[in-house]
Amino acid sequence: MGVVEQVKRGRPRAFDADEALEQALVVFWEHGYEGASLALLTEAMGISRKSMYAAFGNKEELFLKVLQRYEAGPGAYVREAVRAPTARAVARAYLEGAVRAGTQPGRPAGCLGVRAALSVGVTGQTVQAIMTTWRAESQAGLRDRFRRAVDEGDLPADADPEVIARYLTTVADGVSVQATGGASPAALQHVVEVALRHWPPA
Repeated sequence: MGVVEQVKRGRPRAFDADEALEQALVVFWEHGYEGASLALLTEAMGISRKSMYAAFGNKEELFLKVLQRYEAGPGAYVREAVRAPTARAVARAYLEGAVRAGTQPGRPAGCLGVRAALSVGVTGQTVQAIMTTWRAESQAGLRDRFRRAVDEGDLPADADPEVIARYLTTVADGVSVQATGGASPAALQHVVEVALRHWPPA
């Protein structure tokens, strides 16, 4: 292999892949999966379609990478909440995390997962299935944590972990929709307080 060929093979991409992925995150978050056209994505990422495919794969593959980035960043509260010491603290951390994630200055309002799921049509069935699984996993994590809370006596023996987990995810989804509609963090925090007002006593 000649020196020129070695240089070409070792030459870094002409764009910052991490920054490009961050811009793709914003586009998907703001426009949903189907609303995020390739033209919008490549313009925001500052790359050509060819470069996008080479670096990130097709649109579905790019979305998966964006979803992983969201999970590790703004959406990390979902995994972190279940580590709280009590069931009530789990619920508060989860709902307040949804408020923070959906009302960040300089970011699109609402939850990426909710916005993407609500705007997926016939052409995005694979992504619809991915989002259904993603949301189910979040709910299952809460359910399992509340089952442990029942076993430990932190929740009443007759508490239904499945229903409680579904209730919290439903409230969090509503928080996302309200945030997208312009609700303030203070208004959404009030919703959190109301949702926790009748938390089952141990």
